[in-house]
Amino acid sequence: MALSRLLSQNSRNHRLALAGAGLLVLGIGGAVVWAQIEGDRGIAPVASTGDFEVTGIDVEVTGRTAEEARANGWHTATRLAWQKLWAQRDLGGGAPALDDGTLSGMVSAISVEHEEIGPHRYIARLGVVFERARAAGYLGLQGGGTRSAPLLVIPLLYQGGVASVFETRTPWQKAWADFHTGESVIDYVRPNGGGADGLLIDAGQVGRRSRNWWRTILDQYGAEDVVIPIARLERQWPGGPIKGTFTARHGPDNLFLGSFELTADNEDKLPAMLGEATKRLDAIYAQALAAGQLSPDASLNSTPQIDPKLIAAILDKLPPPQAGVHVAGGPVTAAAGGVAAGAAIQVQFASPDAGAVDAAQAALRAVPGVQGVVTSSLALGGVSVMRVTYGGDIEALASALRAQGWKVTQGPGALSIRR
Repeated sequence: MALSRLLSQNSRNHRLALAGAGLLVLGIGGAVVWAQIEGDRGIAPVASTGDFEVTGIDVEVTGRTAEEARANGWHTATRLAWQKLWAQRDLGGGAPALDDGTLSGMVSAISVEHEEIGPHRYIARLGVVFERARAAGYLGLQGGGTRSAPLLVIPLLYQGGVASVFETRTPWQKAWADFHTGESVIDYVRPNGGGADGLLIDAGQVGRRSRNWWRTILDQYGAEDVVIPIARLERQWPGGPIKGTFTARHGPDNLFLGSFELTADNEDKLPAMLGEATKRLDAIYAQALAAGQLSPDASLNSTPQIDPKLIAAILDKLPPPQAGVHVAGGPVTAAAGGVAAGAAIQVQFASPDAGAVDAAQAALRAVPGVQGVVTSSLALGGVSVMRVTYGGDIEALASALRAQGWKVTQGPGALSIRR
């Protein structure tokens, strides 16, 4: 009797230990997930109104007072920015001479990149934003061109041997958040990087090929496809030059569109280099759009259409139907292994990631006689279940899967497969 009580007590202690370990694992897992989304990580993109922004205007002027010197500097910057805007749009000749009042009426904002104010001198680097509605007439605009479909932006940065997107605030993410997209022909969809963005979009997402997985991500942001601007920064020595290699990629297959290199003299010049890189990458995407290379990937369509000729070709390759079995539809009269031929068979499989789900579905669809495959229970990181409609008996389906290299365990009306 004492031995029985001792064994019972040991069993109870063992169950309590297992329960405690389970709670500990859940607690650690919850902490890991929370650590990936906690903190002030996001950088909100600037509003894109379509106004014309001209940056990098250097001025050095004087005045009787500091206030007058600054006002003279802003007027000078406005005239220089108007000339630069005209040249950037390649309109030919020189910019039309406009009086200060007309130019000031077109300016909606002046941004200060750097300034030094003295008693009689003003030295600064400024940016000027011209209101589109007022400046368009002088620029001879006839309306905007064709814009792209909504494209999700994943700004991928490599530095110090680490790849990151939204895990932390990065200068590359900020460069794309600051980029004025209103004048671009590309309809960029820019996540701010906060909340669940760090979980849904990471460096690993770029390497995934699962269309179902990509479709889920794109639906979250209302996008139809994806562009991946990549920056790789190499610091020559602490405080020294920074070499940047920038690559434009597109689509779930990570297709290459173009690449170039830039160099910043030091950390202070890095934001300016990244800002220039975003403009040049935007130009690459605009050229790709004009060449028809940015059309949304048809395989991302959530309701793909199957070519009837392909269906007919597959049916022609199917073996002749067995006696008493009608594989093309209609009543089923034969049964084997406890499951009627043509009935739904449950197939369990390990699904550590989206690629494993796609591989299992492809394997089932490749079996002659399979009429339909539907994932009825999806558990990434666990065991998922498919419902397979098969024009044969369960033993034949098991044999076909073993021939593909799967290890198959057969049960009443169900199969379990694994590699």
